[in-house]
Amino acid sequence: MNKKDFIKFMDEKLKLIRTEYGLTQDKMAAILGISKKTLIEIEKDRKSLGWTGSVALASIFSNSIILQDATGGDLTDIIIALAFKDVNVDYPKTWGGKVWWKTISNQNGYCIQQNMFSRHFRILDQENHRLFASFILEEVEEVMKEILNN
Repeated sequence: MNKKDFIKFMDEKLKLIRTEYGLTQDKMAAILGISKKTLIEIEKDRKSLGWTGSVALASIFSNSIILQDATGGDLTDIIIALAFKDVNVDYPKTWGGKVWWKTISNQNGYCIQQNMFSRHFRILDQENHRLFASFILEEVEEVMKEILNN
């Protein structure tokens, strides 16, 4: 998944989420900070939320069953993986993958995990701090090699 795929995914889920929450087009447009006309155009697949609008929709409606079922839970990791692609950041501590995660490998206390729904990967340290996230396993494995060699 890349930003373009994420935006398309969120565009496609917009009307479903609006319906799930029982919102009119007027109310949903106000929540997202867009015009009703723009919302209608997005729902008709004539316009797009774009990156910022997609992140806003995912954040505001993070408890949506539609989004959680389609992505395996919290969209934060997906947004972070896409937003920080090619950028090194200090990620906060996680729960260690107790839910939604499959461990791919464990080496010297570091592990590579894959989300069972979104299919993105992450590296966790011994204290379950996220060190890196990506949708490309080869990238994650390269970063893991660098970590283990330092």
